[in-house]
Amino acid sequence: MSAPASSGGRPVGEVSQAGPQSRQDDLYASAIAEFGAAVGRLAAAYERDPGLQQDLMQDIHVAVWRSFSTFRNQCSLRTWVYRVAHNTASSFVRRHRKLGRAHLVSLEQLDDRAEESPVERLHDEAAVADRLRELIRQLKPIDRDVILLYLEDLDAASIGEVLGLSAGNVAQKVHRIKKVLQRRFRMKS
Repeated sequence: MSAPASSGGRPVGEVSQAGPQSRQDDLYASAIAEFGAAVGRLAAAYERDPGLQQDLMQDIHVAVWRSFSTFRNQCSLRTWVYRVAHNTASSFVRRHRKLGRAHLVSLEQLDDRAEESPVERLHDEAAVADRLRELIRQLKPIDRDVILLYLEDLDAASIGEVLGLSAGNVAQKVHRIKKVLQRRFRMKS
């Protein structure tokens, strides 16, 4: 799903004063133009199946567009989009977990768990990225959200704002998650 190149002849990012619907459309177009790639990476990190990734992407796009009817510039556009996208993705995962699709584990369980994916070539960047995404998918939602936002180069304060956590708590979680992921990679080398 891609954003329109322009809205009503205006460049993307230029918000019109015509009315709430037009403002909502303009904000959506601007947000997706700027953060669409990050939203795609987020969907891929949450869902392995390409068909379900598409469903998740559609859910996120609809949620982002709808959310702009209540956007009041109380936070940055980036924070708003990430918050909506992560909340939507978390809800998507919870819905599918109830259907018995996903088995989520704590950091400690992930660290102790035997490798479930097929043998990968560790020196191939694509295989390493796939392996990292798989490990991230297995995390509980809050840990997954923290590390995904960290990988999108958000600082602890911004991540905390998106997820409703303190910056100190976020920094602690990032440290613990990185440590566990690092151990898991070393175990297979």
